[in-house]
Amino acid sequence: MSDKNRDGKRTARERLIEEREAQKARDKRRRTLIVAAAVVGVLGLAAVAGILAANMGSDGDGDDSANAVVTPEGTDSKGDPMIPVGAKDAPSTLTVWEDFRCPACAQFENAFRETIHELERAGQIKVEYHLATLIDGNMGGSGSLKSANAAACAQDVGKFVPYHDVLYQNQPPETDDAFSKDSRLIELAGKVDGLVTESFRQCVADGTHNGWVQKSNEAFQKGDFRGTPTVQLNGESIFPQKGNEQISPANLRKWVAEANKGKKAGTATATPPESASATSPAPAPPAPSAPQASVPPGAASQASVPPASSVPQVSVPPASVPRASVPPVTP
Repeated sequence: MSDKNRDGKRTARERLIEEREAQKARDKRRRTLIVAAAVVGVLGLAAVAGILAANMGSDGDGDDSANAVVTPEGTDSKGDPMIPVGAKDAPSTLTVWEDFRCPACAQFENAFRETIHELERAGQIKVEYHLATLIDGNMGGSGSLKSANAAACAQDVGKFVPYHDVLYQNQPPETDDAFSKDSRLIELAGKVDGLVTESFRQCVADGTHNGWVQKSNEAFQKGDFRGTPTVQLNGESIFPQKGNEQISPANLRKWVAEANKGKKAGTATATPPESASATSPAPAPPAPSAPQASVPPGAASQASVPPASSVPQVSVPPASVPRASVPPVTP
C-alpha cells in the first residue's frame, strides 16, 4: 500500500473518531438540557402549586369570613337569628319580621313605635326583631343587607333600639339604595349618642354580621310569610288585623292586656328600650314609586308619619300577589 493510501485511510479514521466524539458531546449536552428542563419544570409546577394553594387558602378564608354567621352580642347563637328587646320574662312576645328598606315597615314602626316601647317598658311584652332583605331582592341593591348588618353592629354595644328607630325615621325612597352606602349608615349612627366608634365603623365596613343577616332572611323565606312587616303576638298574626279587628295602637294594648290577664309583668330586662326621639331628625319623604299606606289616627303624635285611614300595606316578595288595600282602621 502506498504512503498516500495509508494517509488517506488514517485521515478518514480520524475524521470518523472526531465525528463520534462530537456526536457524544452533542448527546451529552442534549441530555443535560433535558434534565435541566425537567428540573425547571418540576420547580415551576411546585411554585405554581404553592401559589394556587396559597390563593385557594386566601379565597377560602375570605369566603368563610363573608359567609360566616357572626351572632350579635346579646342574641342566641344557637336559636333563631333575631334580636331580643325588652324583659326576658315578659308574659307576651311580639315577633316582628321587617326590612329597613321596606316602606310599609317604616309606616308600621313610625305608627306603633311609642306603643311598643310603652309596653316594653311596662314589662308587658318582649319584642323579637327578625331582619329580612326582601327589598334587595325586589328592587336590587344591598341596602337591606347593609342596614341590617349595621343594626346588628349597634346591637353589639346595646344600641340596637335607638339606631333601629333612626333608620326607619330616615328611610330613603324604596327605589333609592342609600342604605347601601357605609357613609350614610355611619352618618345616621351619629344621631345615637356614643354609637359611632372605630369598632362600629369597622363592623359596618367589614359586613361583620352579613352572614347572620342572610341566615335571618333564609328563615323569613322558609317561614312562608306574606311579606314585610309580619307581626305576631304570641305566635298569632295581628297585622293588618287579628280576627275581625284591625290593628291600631289601642287594639294592640287591648290584645296584650287580654293575653297577659292574670300574669306578672316581666322584670328581667335584656335590652333597654332606649328611645331615639331626642336625637331623631325629620323623616325622609315617602317613596314616590310605592303606594302610600296610611297609619292609624291614634299614631298622630308621630310627626314622621301623617295620620290616615288605613294600616300600612305589606311589602311582598316578587312571586307574591299584588298588594291589596286594607280596610280603614278604627283608632
